[in-house]
Amino acid sequence: AGERSTPIFSWPPKSSLWSVDSKALQERQRQQMAKGLPKQKPVAGVKQVIVVASGKGGVGKSTTAVNLALGLLANDPLKSVGLLDADVYGPSIPKLMNLKGNPELSDNNLMIPLVNYGVPCMSMGFLVDDVAPIAWRGLMVMSAIERLLRQVDWGSLDYLVVDMPPGTGDVHLSISQNIPVAGAVIVSTPQDIALLDARRGAEMFKKVNVPVLGLVQNMSVFQCPNCAHRTHIFGSDGARQLAAALGVRFLGDVPLHLNIREMSDRGTPVVVSSPDSPEVSTAAFCSFTSDVTLRSLTSES
Repeated sequence: AGERSTPIFSWPPKSSLWSVDSKALQERQRQQMAKGLPKQKPVAGVKQVIVVASGKGGVGKSTTAVNLALGLLANDPLKSVGLLDADVYGPSIPKLMNLKGNPELSDNNLMIPLVNYGVPCMSMGFLVDDVAPIAWRGLMVMSAIERLLRQVDWGSLDYLVVDMPPGTGDVHLSISQNIPVAGAVIVSTPQDIALLDARRGAEMFKKVNVPVLGLVQNMSVFQCPNCAHRTHIFGSDGARQLAAALGVRFLGDVPLHLNIREMSDRGTPVVVSSPDSPEVSTAAFCSFTSDVTLRSLTSES
């Protein structure tokens, strides 16, 4: 990848975003609400969509989404898995998957995903400069998500893993209401403040009839590399207890480990760079992909 070329489709200039008349915007929102909920339409070529969400940022959601996608592929190399970065304001997939550049266009004018480790990826990060802030209103974000879903040549995928923005907002509702979602994986740390927002996320998905496939507890424990003493920095078993309270499956623990962080920063996720390392073999990455596969298939039946 070299210098970024002219964007492959035209986004409105940032200056125009701040000149939108508030009354006109409110009227457009009112008209859209009056139409009722849109009819769900599958993403072309995609059999199942699995979203990875968190109530709060900074809990390792994107790292989990990347390793889930790669884990699904590792579990069954005959399956095809794609990865969509729906975190428009803070896209992380380009860095985590070591991808740069602009997508090319197919003959039918669809964006062709960038591929690494056998996984086709699409992200807002491919379409804007690395340090460019994305200061868009909700309707602009919805338009971007629609394009990332509908104007991409995904080919034929068994699974499309979607890295959602943190929280519960427009993107979550738009995706849940516009496309069939096989299920949601929710990521949290054991910390009380993260668990409060994880609960909100789980309840939101239930309200929009998206099955919660389970909870992943990230940063569950830190093991000293010198003396091997284990410390629960953010508390212990919080996500396990929340899963029990919500009546959903606890998918597993992912430790707070230097190798996971370093490999993520290098764009070489641990599932492919260190699959046999102790921190990966004991992590949820190696076990919950089978659970997600089984439960997503069950939810579709």
